[in-house]
Amino acid sequence: MKAWLKNRTRTEYITVCLLLIGFIASMIFINNNYDLYDRTIVHITDVQEINREDQPDEHGNQDEKVTQHIVGEVKNGSNKGEITEFDNEYVQSLALDYELSAGDEIFLAQDGEATGDIKRDKYFVFVAWIFLIILLAVGKSRGALSALSLFVNAAILSFALDIYIQHPSISLSVITAISIIIFTVLSLLMATGFNEKTYTAILATLIGTVISLVIAYAALHFTGEEGLRYEEMAFLTRNPETIFMAGLLIGSLGAVMDVAITLSASMFEMYEKNNRIDLKTLKKAGYEVGKDIMGTMTNILFFAYVSGSIPMLLIYFKNAAPFGFTISMNLSLELTRALVGGIGIVLTIPIAIYISIFFIRRKQAKL
Repeated sequence: MKAWLKNRTRTEYITVCLLLIGFIASMIFINNNYDLYDRTIVHITDVQEINREDQPDEHGNQDEKVTQHIVGEVKNGSNKGEITEFDNEYVQSLALDYELSAGDEIFLAQDGEATGDIKRDKYFVFVAWIFLIILLAVGKSRGALSALSLFVNAAILSFALDIYIQHPSISLSVITAISIIIFTVLSLLMATGFNEKTYTAILATLIGTVISLVIAYAALHFTGEEGLRYEEMAFLTRNPETIFMAGLLIGSLGAVMDVAITLSASMFEMYEKNNRIDLKTLKKAGYEVGKDIMGTMTNILFFAYVSGSIPMLLIYFKNAAPFGFTISMNLSLELTRALVGGIGIVLTIPIAIYISIFFIRRKQAKL
């Protein structure tokens, strides 16, 4: 026992040391990776405000336009080390512009005068490390596998989108369908291992997602997609309906997968506590768990989709746009996504319960 504890302590110590080394090394690298970028990066050393003027509009909204004189050092390219100066204009609402401060690092726009985007990779890496450390502290080895599955899924999604961009003749629906199968299988196997609980969650996730998408497709087909506004996809050069349906498929997958693994884990945990449990009792308990998570998961979907539209809603309302027009323009697609995801959540509850009972009945028959 003492030897096991000693080995475990040593393993944890080594893990902490490796994480600390990785964190320090990555932060040093990300703060000195200027030469990896093609665009010119400027480290701002001095900022002076040279003008400020009011900008009211016809609706009585007040804003201010500010002009800053920026001095900074070029960090990459042929002009590396040189001092550059330019003016930066922004409005106080900061809808499309940046208020710059000394210490910021920015990408210069093509004209070399106006500013482009702020270099934020170091903040992203820092937050990613916080997420990873919390995940490992709480989930231990399962947390590491979850982080790995997230990275793998991101790589798969990037690869799938690249295929569609490079080969537009290939159906996006086919690419998306193959991708979600890979997402589901890899995510659940890496998170919970090879067992009946995982197999149940995989089957329930895929069946629930497909059925919800079929229902959504049928509803949109018979209603002629009335009420859906694709204006936010106006910049696309490809069929927005196809891309929207692909987004529906991927968007509902996460919530459906969460419900599937929660129910399958609950069902199999009850069985492990009492392997002679009556299946009717088990099914009733599963439905009770499903009812408890159904409402919260549906609300999570709603808030997740709608929250992204809050800035545009405020812009429309502040400019006296009619309420119905504002909701239709900004929330029609988000509400549709939330409804489809909600349908998937509700359908997955009985699907996961009955698949769990199928596997549990087989296990009981072997006793």
